[in-house]
Amino acid sequence: MNQSRRNLMRITSVLGAAFAAGLLKPSDVFAAEWSQKVFDAKSLEAVVKELGGDKFVISPDISISGPDIAENGAVVPVSVASKAPNTDFMAILVEKNPNSMSASFNIPPGTEAAVTTRVKMGGTSNVHALVRADGKWLVASKEIKVTLGGCGG
Repeated sequence: MNQSRRNLMRITSVLGAAFAAGLLKPSDVFAAEWSQKVFDAKSLEAVVKELGGDKFVISPDISISGPDIAENGAVVPVSVASKAPNTDFMAILVEKNPNSMSASFNIPPGTEAAVTTRVKMGGTSNVHALVRADGKWLVASKEIKVTLGGCGG
C-alpha cells in the first residue's frame, strides 16, 4: 500500500470516529455556508446584497489578474489578491455568465489573502474580484476576451 493511501485511510478513520462520537458535525468539515441565492444572483450588486452587504467600492488594494484573451472559456485562470487589512472573504464573479458567482473563498485570519483558480466563461465578459475586509465590500474588475466559450457556446 502506498503512503498516500495510508494517509487517506488514517484521515477518514479519524474523521469517521469523530463524527460517530458527536465531536464533529459534517458542517464543521464541509462547506457549511452554501447559499443558493448568492449563486443565483445575476449582478455584482445582487451578489453583495445576498452576502449581507449594501454597497461596494472600487479599491486599489484589490488586484485581479487573468489573460487578456482566453482561447478556451472552459478553463480561464484567474487570480485575486488583497492588500486590504483583515480580508476574510473573496469571490470571483463573471458578469455575463448565467450565474455570475463563479467561486468564493473564506480567508482565515493570518492567511495571505490571495487565491488562484480556473473559471468557466461563456464569452467575453468583465470578471470581478469581490472582497470583504473590515466589514467593507471592495471590488476590482478586468475584462477577459474569450475566443471559444466554455458554457456550452
